[in-house]
Amino acid sequence: MGQAGCKGLCLSLFDYKTEKYVIAKNKKVGLLYRLLQASILAYLVVWVFLIKKGYQDVDTSLQSAVITKVKGVAFTNTSDLGQRIWDVADYVIPAQGENVFFVVTNLIVTPNQRQNVCAENEGIPDGACSKDSDCHPGEAVTAGNGVKTGRCLRRENAARGTCEIFAWCPLETSSRPEEPFLKEAEDFTIFIKNHIRFPKFNFSNNVMDVKDRAFLKSCHFGPKNHYCPIFRLGSVIRWAGSDFQDIALEGGVIGINIEWNCDLDKAASECHPHYSFSRLDNKLSKSVSSGYNFRFARYYRDTAGVEFRTLMKAYGIRFDVMVNGKGAFFCDLVLIYLIKKREFYRDKKYEEVRGLEDSSQEAEDEASGLGLSEQLTSGPGLLGMPEQQELQDLPEAKRGSSGQKGNGSVCPQLLEPHRPRTPSASPLHQE
Repeated sequence: MGQAGCKGLCLSLFDYKTEKYVIAKNKKVGLLYRLLQASILAYLVVWVFLIKKGYQDVDTSLQSAVITKVKGVAFTNTSDLGQRIWDVADYVIPAQGENVFFVVTNLIVTPNQRQNVCAENEGIPDGACSKDSDCHPGEAVTAGNGVKTGRCLRRENAARGTCEIFAWCPLETSSRPEEPFLKEAEDFTIFIKNHIRFPKFNFSNNVMDVKDRAFLKSCHFGPKNHYCPIFRLGSVIRWAGSDFQDIALEGGVIGINIEWNCDLDKAASECHPHYSFSRLDNKLSKSVSSGYNFRFARYYRDTAGVEFRTLMKAYGIRFDVMVNGKGAFFCDLVLIYLIKKREFYRDKKYEEVRGLEDSSQEAEDEASGLGLSEQLTSGPGLLGMPEQQELQDLPEAKRGSSGQKGNGSVCPQLLEPHRPRTPSASPLHQE
């Protein structure tokens, strides 16, 4: 059986197979077949070409630059700071206006802090003590405010106390805000200037090319104006699904997404951005670390030259501007393959690069072609007349053209046999 099977396998290598078609005269089968073909054709035409525009070349490597400006003024009157006007230089951080910026909405102020000794806060475990030996001098308090001096400070008849530290005293209060400090921030405006570029198609655009300054001073982004780049801060918070009073109290993070989906076959003015807003931090969490805040200080010197500062714990809203998009452009199928001048556009699009050996061979061919053309044009033995007379006999079009073409071959007009002219047709005799 083994030999027979091997022999049959070897013989089958020389077999020839052909297909057999069966035409079924059945209307139901034929109708189902045509419906299947029509469905595939409809899928290609409607979905691939019309909806997804599969005939276009797509560039997703979007290059973007974002510039932001916040405008608005607020007034406060507190016991720590007194009457004060807050403008953009006070409540926007950083001042450069980048794609990530922070707007202060609440403050806890600790004024007149000086470097001195004071008791550590009671809520810090590493700062608790019962005797002086618990406070090692020069040791920093873990998650605390200063360096231990070696003394344990206890209240009267108290078994435990806190270590004395060298720090900025008095220490910051640990109370949390009860209401927003800058309530007017809800009416502040945000101007977002976005420049984009699709490098594949060398296409550039900006969020809005407006030459009328009066329009920018009066317009606001909204349901009736989707392309104005000026946003009311309270409206952005509402579109992100949050309440301004809640997020302004302890802070939060808002995302502003700018989406550019441009059909570059249309005019550049048809390339518009689309905006969406969302809250990025966990607004449902009520943990001690919820919200968004940080500290900064402003330093001064008194008349004696001693430095002191005002410490501020700022709560506010961080805005992250994120830009995405793609540009689609009709490919070169029509230019390269369909129109009459397709060879011209194809030569402009594709450049032929030769190897080193091919370039050397081409140079040798050009050198030999030049030598042949010089013999044909200047040698008196072939044409039987002086060189100057031969040049005059040549037609004007031939005299003005070179005997060498761009591809390195000899011009065929110079290889034609010489046909002597009658004296009456010679330009020399006509003179």
